[in-house]
Amino acid sequence: MDIKCRLAILLLPALAAAGPSAAQLAAGRRCDVNSGARTAALVELYSSEGCSSCPPADRRLNALRQQAGADSLVVPLALHVTYWDQNGWADPLAQPQFDARQAELLRRQRRHTAYTPQFFVGGMELRDWQAQLPAAIGRINATAAPVTIGLSAMPGPGGKLLLQADASAPDAHTGGQLYVAVSESAIVSTVLRGENRGATLRHDAAVRLWLGPLALVQGRARLRREVQLPASWRPENLQIVAFVQRADSSAILQAVSTASCAKGVM
Repeated sequence: MDIKCRLAILLLPALAAAGPSAAQLAAGRRCDVNSGARTAALVELYSSEGCSSCPPADRRLNALRQQAGADSLVVPLALHVTYWDQNGWADPLAQPQFDARQAELLRRQRRHTAYTPQFFVGGMELRDWQAQLPAAIGRINATAAPVTIGLSAMPGPGGKLLLQADASAPDAHTGGQLYVAVSESAIVSTVLRGENRGATLRHDAAVRLWLGPLALVQGRARLRREVQLPASWRPENLQIVAFVQRADSSAILQAVSTASCAKGVM
């Protein structure tokens, strides 16, 4: 993976109340990443703070990069669903669009059971994730990627983050959909009710913002967005992920993240 992070010297106006501190933005960095020849494994975990069997899966996702090995290419995402909220604890990270994403992945694979924790690797459900995650990641990494993705993130004035993702395929007939996600790590939450009552949970790679899909046209797509960061997000813990999914299935053609930028995207 070709990684380049370069310092962005920013002259900022007075900070908007909803944004991060001026000191954080003044020390911001521009992060540029490009996917390589091998296919990175996108690992999606569907989880909930209201689910008592989810914390072990959350911990596995949190440690995935270390456990998969130094040569692995893995892009983790934790998507919190809302359908556990009715059992006494409303997950603050849950979004209805993640319920829809999980249902769509299952529909494309002609499966009908959505549950938590549920792992998808490269867009395909992996039920025995306790034993098979490293092997599934290795199989995906061993394949050549039909798509290249370039991703950049740059701090902007007033607590904004400027995002751009470019996907391109040598074969102009390659069909796919480009997605971009903003995730946050080191989120600590104390659960007051429900199955995990009294537990303090740590979440990494938890998706905050989901953008797309944007269809590839003649093998190319570009997604640009200016994001106003809420005050509750910690900019130093944010990562940006971009991936391309096949147009006619749930298979992931390529994925990339800003994880290798040493000081994050801010």
